Amino acid sequence: MILLWSADRYLESLYENTTKNVHHIYDDQWKDMLKRKFHKSLGGFELDDQPLNPVILERVDMGSYQRLRVEITTIDSLKMPVYVLIPKMKQAEKSPAVLAIHGHGYGSKEVVGLHPDGSKRTDLGYHKNFGIELVEKGVVVIVPELIGFGDRKLLADQGSESPNDNSCYMIASQLLILGKTLAGLRVGECRRVINYIQTLTEVDENRIGCMGISGGGLVAAFTTILDDRIKATVISGYTNTFKASIMARRHCLDNHIPGILEYAEMPELIGLIAPRPLFIEAGTEDHLFPIQDVKVAIARLEKIYRKFNVEELIDSHIFEGGHEISGLESYDWLVNKISV
Repeated sequence: MILLWSADRYLESLYENTTKNVHHIYDDQWKDMLKRKFHKSLGGFELDDQPLNPVILERVDMGSYQRLRVEITTIDSLKMPVYVLIPKMKQAEKSPAVLAIHGHGYGSKEVVGLHPDGSKRTDLGYHKNFGIELVEKGVVVIVPELIGFGDRKLLADQGSESPNDNSCYMIASQLLILGKTLAGLRVGECRRVINYIQTLTEVDENRIGCMGISGGGLVAAFTTILDDRIKATVISGYTNTFKASIMARRHCLDNHIPGILEYAEMPELIGLIAPRPLFIEAGTEDHLFPIQDVKVAIARLEKIYRKFNVEELIDSHIFEGGHEISGLESYDWLVNKISV
């Protein structure tokens, strides 16, 4: 009787019926249609041209690079702090840039090697200080503080017991009632960060890449889908199927996009990045995004890239490890792709 009373069979049937007619003819018409529907599902955040009003909050000499913290205006009245890492090595021309997006934790400080109080981090964490790793390779790195984390938590959550606590649920639930999504807001803000990147005198605005881990992988993927100014992207610790990852456990509400499975599973969404270069990085022991379904997603992505005759522009690295950045292959891949 318990089996009959539970919703398990109903949810399984609903998933199958919802996804069975998803369009799998991968062409330009499919891309245009799905992008429009995806943009609407995220909440329809539009890229505006209001002034960025950048204010330098901090400038620190880190030896081989300079670290700036800058406040910019993103959407409406929202203000965002971003770290800007600028290599000191002599450049014959303007440098490529990478938008480096953190995952769950205490925010952008994790990407630039800092503890929540701003002191130097003594361990790598799952972010592996990947902003520092990239700037040491000669590219300008811009690290936004996603809304809901770190210094951008709701006032009620500031000073909470753990610095890793976040405001995702409260922000996401209110946005959903208002017809918006937290993923859409974060993507909208990151597109404004790209506007800011293009104003930097050190940066070649035509050579911008993106890399994100976990929830930052979601934002990296979704931002790249909607913004063609990103020329190459690394998605770490996220690529999977919704069914095997987001729907299989109690994931953060910031992962949820209303009605998205009526149009596409996760690999089809990420496939909208084609024909631009894409690199997928995943750990064999990632408990949040199971490796067997990472492989399923990669196979479907490779099929999409073959349909667009650019199969050489998708690559991947499955490494021995958990839910974490590797960088062993992805750093050089990304730098090379945006340096040409």
